[in-house]
Amino acid sequence: MNALTNVLKSAALVCFISACTTHTEKDYSQYSQETLNYLGIKDTEHLSAASKRALERGYDKNAEWFGHFQVENLTGDFAYEPGVIRRDPSKVLKINGRYYTWYTKSIGPGHGFETGDPNKKVFPWDKSEIWYASSADGYDWKEEGIAVGMGATGSYDDRSVFTPEVLAHGGQYYLVYQTVKAPYLLRTYNQIGMAVADNPSGPWTKLDKPILSPSSETGEWKGDKDDRFAVVSQGEWDSHKVHDPTLISYKNKFYLYYKGERKGEKMTMGGREIRWGVAIADNIEGPYIKSKYNPITHSGHELAIWHYDGGIAMVSGHDGPEKETIQWAKDGINFEIMAVVNDVPPALGLVQSLDSEKHPTEALKWGLAHTYKAKPGKTWLESDNHITRFTFSPVFKKRI
Repeated sequence: MNALTNVLKSAALVCFISACTTHTEKDYSQYSQETLNYLGIKDTEHLSAASKRALERGYDKNAEWFGHFQVENLTGDFAYEPGVIRRDPSKVLKINGRYYTWYTKSIGPGHGFETGDPNKKVFPWDKSEIWYASSADGYDWKEEGIAVGMGATGSYDDRSVFTPEVLAHGGQYYLVYQTVKAPYLLRTYNQIGMAVADNPSGPWTKLDKPILSPSSETGEWKGDKDDRFAVVSQGEWDSHKVHDPTLISYKNKFYLYYKGERKGEKMTMGGREIRWGVAIADNIEGPYIKSKYNPITHSGHELAIWHYDGGIAMVSGHDGPEKETIQWAKDGINFEIMAVVNDVPPALGLVQSLDSEKHPTEALKWGLAHTYKAKPGKTWLESDNHITRFTFSPVFKKRI
């Protein structure tokens, strides 16, 4: 499972920055003739930098992990509805023969932070609630109602609750989601909350406190102007926000994967500075302890995760040098790149009832995502979102 560990979309730039600065000669005679033939390499005495990377990173391996995504529109309440934001679908649970998902819902466009009106919606996910819907076939969806709403004035989630993920465990249902406390400013910290229910229709009971917060005590803002790029120091990798939680039961513990953003976000080789970590708990309601190995990936605007072969597999979305890759970790922490994939749909919600052990990418057979409905002359902030269905088709069968 360790092939393609260092595959990066920006391979040439990686070489320029790191590999090309070292002059240690390696012995490439260890590679078999079969591998050389597969990669079209005639001999190991005359290797270009590209051929060396191909050998070192195992470009001939893991064909069974590769494939391509397709997206199609849905019907019912998940058909596009002008002026309505439906996005960030959770995992899809099959309960008593019917599919369920939870998602972010709000009304109207975002306006950004410069309107001067603190009550104006700033992002598509601002002033949102978490709703749920059900379907008999995964194509035609019925919106069932609100699951979790914004908290009372003064609470940690009184501005918005959004980007949910769901876990069914021990006869109960657990929603984890992102929260914002008013006012919503550029320097506002985000946290992660949890709600619990006995059945998918609720009622949902929120925990009194967030289950995860950013490392806000690290780093230092520069000046008093509401500018998230102005810092004295950045602090830890998640010093500003914790985002996009996804929860999974693993090895008799609970792994909460989350995206972190830090004060004064910079640009990296892969674009935006973006990283993911994991917090682990013995009890599903916490406390969640951040892993000492964080960050566990330096890429991915969103992640989708599933069980496979005793470990954890994931799809990393856009952003970062390892964007649009499928990765696997035998311990749920040390992820290795298994495949590069294109056009990963935003906010993948996987179908929990699929047999993820059947094939490396069986968990991606179908699921939900979201898309932007662009309006002429409008920015993405002002666009609508609606939920779509994705499928993933493996390109190759496993080599024998």
